[in-house]
Amino acid sequence: MPEISVIIPVYNHAHTLARSLSTLEKQTLSAKEVIIIDDGSTDNFDDVVKNFESFLKIKILKQTNKGANAARNFGLQFATGDYVIFWDADTVAVPKMLEKMITAIENNPKVSYAYSQYRFGWKKMRSHIFDPVLLKKINYIDGTSLVRRTDLPTGGCDASLKRFQDWDLWLTMLENKKTGIFVPEVLYKKITWGRKGISSWLPSFMFRLPWKTRAVKEYEEAREIIARKHKLS
Repeated sequence: MPEISVIIPVYNHAHTLARSLSTLEKQTLSAKEVIIIDDGSTDNFDDVVKNFESFLKIKILKQTNKGANAARNFGLQFATGDYVIFWDADTVAVPKMLEKMITAIENNPKVSYAYSQYRFGWKKMRSHIFDPVLLKKINYIDGTSLVRRTDLPTGGCDASLKRFQDWDLWLTMLENKKTGIFVPEVLYKKITWGRKGISSWLPSFMFRLPWKTRAVKEYEEAREIIARKHKLS
């Protein structure tokens, strides 16, 4: 069976990390290694991780706070699995998540990654069968997807980006003729209670208001960065 490296960047998410790691521990397909990058946390990160070191093959890396993508790239340097999954510290998965994702890829050797539906708190996020044209219009693939390690872009993820980090990765892979496969099931959710960071879901009515909120302006500015980088129409 191919081996999986789980890479988890963590910045002050000890309050969700324990629950997330407990679902990794319960996976029907065990990860070869769980690489946790402490991105300059100031909470009780170390205490939480110690509770799982007997159950998971954990490697801990530490760096000053540089952001999630820089942490992912740091973790990639130490990954040895055939597959990599960029797991978030607030991800809670069903027990068969890794098994179902790897089965989807192994049954479709021409694809580079597998992605699924998920929930952001109570909200079921929409996704689609892989469509390169649609991917250039909207971001429908979350970053918590299983990827063939050798198909990841040279240099890893773009550490300069603060938003749309997942969309940028899939667009970059598409430009390198790497595609994905959709697992049409809800395989995980994101814990939204106490969520830190700038990634969030904006309800559609926010974009229909007669004025632009700060959140909408920041969303549009971040989207424009991606559009310019990838020459999107």
